[in-house]
Amino acid sequence: MKTVATKTHTFTLSSDSDLFSSTLHVKNLEPGVDLIHLKLTAPQAERPPIFYLRWIHPVHDIHACWNPISERSKSFKVDYGQGFRSNAATSAPVVSLFNTNGENRLTFAFSDALNTIRYRAGISEEDATFHCSIEMFTEVTAPLDTYEGTLLIDTRNLPYYESLNNVQAWWSGMPEYLPAPVPEAARNPMYSTWYSMHQQITAADIEAQCAIAKTMGMDAVIVDDGWQTGDNNRGYAYCGDWDVYTDKVPDMRAHVDAVHRLGMKFILWYSVPFIGKFSQVWQRFEDKILTFNERLGAGVLDPRYPDVRDYIIEKYEDAVKEWDLDGFKLDFIDSFYVQEESAAITKDGHDHTSVPAAVDRLLTDTINRLRAIKPDIMIEFRQSYIGPAMRKYGNMFRASDCPYGAISNRVRTLDIRLICGDTAAHADMIMWHEGEPVESAALQMLNILFSVPQVSVLLDRLPSDHNQMLQHWLGFWREHRDVLLDGKLSPLNPELLYPTVRAEANDKTIVVSYHDAMVTLDEVLHVSQIIVINSRMKEGLYLETKDSLGSVRIEIYDCCGNTVNTRTETLRSGIHPMNIPATGYAVIKKVD
Repeated sequence: MKTVATKTHTFTLSSDSDLFSSTLHVKNLEPGVDLIHLKLTAPQAERPPIFYLRWIHPVHDIHACWNPISERSKSFKVDYGQGFRSNAATSAPVVSLFNTNGENRLTFAFSDALNTIRYRAGISEEDATFHCSIEMFTEVTAPLDTYEGTLLIDTRNLPYYESLNNVQAWWSGMPEYLPAPVPEAARNPMYSTWYSMHQQITAADIEAQCAIAKTMGMDAVIVDDGWQTGDNNRGYAYCGDWDVYTDKVPDMRAHVDAVHRLGMKFILWYSVPFIGKFSQVWQRFEDKILTFNERLGAGVLDPRYPDVRDYIIEKYEDAVKEWDLDGFKLDFIDSFYVQEESAAITKDGHDHTSVPAAVDRLLTDTINRLRAIKPDIMIEFRQSYIGPAMRKYGNMFRASDCPYGAISNRVRTLDIRLICGDTAAHADMIMWHEGEPVESAALQMLNILFSVPQVSVLLDRLPSDHNQMLQHWLGFWREHRDVLLDGKLSPLNPELLYPTVRAEANDKTIVVSYHDAMVTLDEVLHVSQIIVINSRMKEGLYLETKDSLGSVRIEIYDCCGNTVNTRTETLRSGIHPMNIPATGYAVIKKVD
């Protein structure tokens, strides 16, 4: 057992085995920020035992807990509970404890985002402290003789989102997590076929939707599941061959060319790990799978075999060469998870023991080989595989599926934004019923404004006001992308599902209120243009300022972009009612 101390904590490294010797060192970066570095060594390569790095933090002014996949619940876990889990294919090893003012009280992160790490910050009922830990080697790991890891501890009194941004920058500075370049096309709105068509797709239908989508401001199409099979039952029993089902798409290259002529990029869906029991290659790989899911009718390929990895990657290479694809939606990466009892190698020929290490090899080789063919290739990954390791393979992170779930989409996209750096954060595809009020439909767009929109409705069936609304907000998003996507992001109160979100850049601030009738502008008075969006189904907001904005021009719009009111007035300190329509907005510009 090794112990070190900082000004705020005492850290203990322990294991039940003496196979490995250990060292533990502290480095202070600045007041409130420490690095705890551990090193394990053995005389010869051994499978490492479980190691625990533990410390205790008092419950002082802490009211919520953020984790990359905490979704709607930012509540605390107990010290005897399961805690969190991360590896290359799921989540990221980071936790932030903060108060109701959004002030950081303890943020910690671990450097190993590749291997499975179990970590926790659990409340102790006995003494009102957080029992925190990092657990290494809880799953099968290849034999090794050296291992190093670093724990980042941040107790500074600053907004929690700034602390998390520092964590992503820390990870990004590590050579092993160098983020993939993000093509410009990955940062523009896209059309998706999934919710609008599911597996019932045809080339003609896709091209018809793309022709409309392009005029509305969408620059790419993501063709989802269905292009490779005539089975429309949502299972994966036919996955694995990745041949085009010609009754739906008679000529894939001609189809891609037609979309390109419209001025749109073409991204194609693949289920990376699944191999269906009815696929032609099932017999080739049936003894090289990790698990079999009877409900899905498919097995999960074992990436520890080089011929499995080569087969997968060659399918993608051939698709780019033969069809001129611009990108891939690579799905179900997190299914490469294996329980320890099922991790046994079933056949000779493997070159990895660890599944996470094999997944890293698969995805590293995938992005490198595809970029050798097309340097600006786009790769989309879906929550929860959105950690620092995934940033080196993919350049688009999408919120996990939440059809019609505007609030969930807001929470998930903002959770991604907080640690994804400049990797393009995408919303789950928005969809709604064409018969609902246009103001309600607009909520789908407003809740994803701080991410790249993906749209999945049948555009030719939209009522005229829905069409106008969607086109307006896509135009608004493109006009203000410098703020919404690239600005300084301030998502307030995660524990309340981010009821107010601000972003600022280029002397402009956008504030969206998703719940509160009162919007405080004190933090943004220095800019010359403020846009306040009423993302609620109620008319009217109140703007509060402690200082005067001076003379301003106010333009108020409804959700379709129609002008409701324009006036010039002096906004002095105090509370100012604004008759902003439901899902409308106000543009406030200072008058010289």
